Amino acid sequence: MHGLINKAIQSFLVDTYGHEAWEQIRQQAGLASVLGAHGFEAMQTYDPRLTDAMIDSAVRALDRPRPSLLEDLGTYLVSNPRLAGLRRLLRFGGVSFTDFLHSLEELPGRTRLAVPELTLPDLITEETGPGCFNLTCRSCPPGFGHVMLGVLRALADDYGALTVAEHAGATCLPPHDRARRREQGLVDECIMIEVHDPAFHAGRRFDLAGVADT
Repeated sequence: MHGLINKAIQSFLVDTYGHEAWEQIRQQAGLASVLGAHGFEAMQTYDPRLTDAMIDSAVRALDRPRPSLLEDLGTYLVSNPRLAGLRRLLRFGGVSFTDFLHSLEELPGRTRLAVPELTLPDLITEETGPGCFNLTCRSCPPGFGHVMLGVLRALADDYGALTVAEHAGATCLPPHDRARRREQGLVDECIMIEVHDPAFHAGRRFDLAGVADT
């Protein structure tokens, strides 16, 4: 797992729940003997089992449902000022939330341009009716869809759109690919999105030229 992902989860836990909670999570997850004093390093690569252990430990220590915790992580990734670079990467997808949804299939490629070593699951967007979309996170780690749900809800507010988004669970895996992905611990997760008004309120300021957000 890329260190940027682990570092973002660590920052979310520290900023949201405090250093004491992070230390408890770190100890329970067995990370104390693996990581240095500052935790995960952004440009290193880690065993995915460390990421799973960290999230499992956070769920237990914080007594939070895993889907809810992961959704809050997704919201944090968009709304925290220290992660403005990620928000800018996402907002480059279009001038409206609907444009952004149409551009989601390009997001893994844009991410690789920014960080070549970072690979995101394929994102497949299907427009099922006026303002209605299905987003499939294909071959993703379990729970990635809940992170994306938090990202989508935060971005809808960022754009000023009136939107309803719900996690629709795992989709059926194609038979020819099912065994391989199960061995790798990968699933398909689906999100249903309804855009009722793409310009419901003003949203947050965003400038492609890099002017500071307000």
